[in-house]
Amino acid sequence: MPKTEKEYTVEEKLANLYKLQLLVSEIDRIKNLRGELPQEVADMEAAIEGLNNRLTNDQNAIAEAEAKINVLQGKIEEATAQIKKYTKQQDDVQNNRQYEFLSKEIEYQQLDIELSNKRIHENLETIEGLKRRLDATSAEIDERQADLDIKRGELDEIIAETRSEEETLREKAKKIENTIETRLLTTFKRIHKKTHNGLAIVAIERESCGGCFNRITPQRQIDVKMRKKIMVCEYCGRILIDEELANENEMRRRRKGILANV
Repeated sequence: MPKTEKEYTVEEKLANLYKLQLLVSEIDRIKNLRGELPQEVADMEAAIEGLNNRLTNDQNAIAEAEAKINVLQGKIEEATAQIKKYTKQQDDVQNNRQYEFLSKEIEYQQLDIELSNKRIHENLETIEGLKRRLDATSAEIDERQADLDIKRGELDEIIAETRSEEETLREKAKKIENTIETRLLTTFKRIHKKTHNGLAIVAIERESCGGCFNRITPQRQIDVKMRKKIMVCEYCGRILIDEELANENEMRRRRKGILANV
């Protein structure tokens, strides 16, 4: 929906900003009801994803170790066959030189078998350790998934309870935003985002800023009450509104719900 072309007075701009603040504060209240649950759910999902990645990596490592064992067993079979061949050839040698050559070949194949067996043993130990970690990781995933399901249930319940209200508030807020000039709306959103309580426009109460509670000078108080220009707190940067104009909108909020149809 495009912004309206209507020209608003400063008083109307301030009133619209304050209405927007009331709506935004209600939206913030709903978000606060959810508390840390959205972040907790996101963190738990990330943790489970990490564990699943570890599970996949360990499964791949086991498969790799088993493949190495198969290769080594093939080498042992080949070396054993070579030993049999060389041993048989020794029976037919013509001199000591040939016999010694075959003996060295047999010795080399035996060393190769010993080395292959050693590596097979190492890979079997690796597989055993990885399988233990797989079991532990799977158990941890199951435990964390159970906790995540509970947290998701809590979050879904809160969202379901507040979804309709939040959507209505957002529609009303959008309607008011379309009456506020872009520059002023950008300023409002920037202040709302950076303040700890989300208040971008506040009333002067007891001669002090309703946001940071610093004292407002008498002249600035007069300028705010005149409603001739947008005034901000020189300490916190929040937009200032006089208490009377704020009370008018507060009373309207109480009479018509959250500003009814604004």
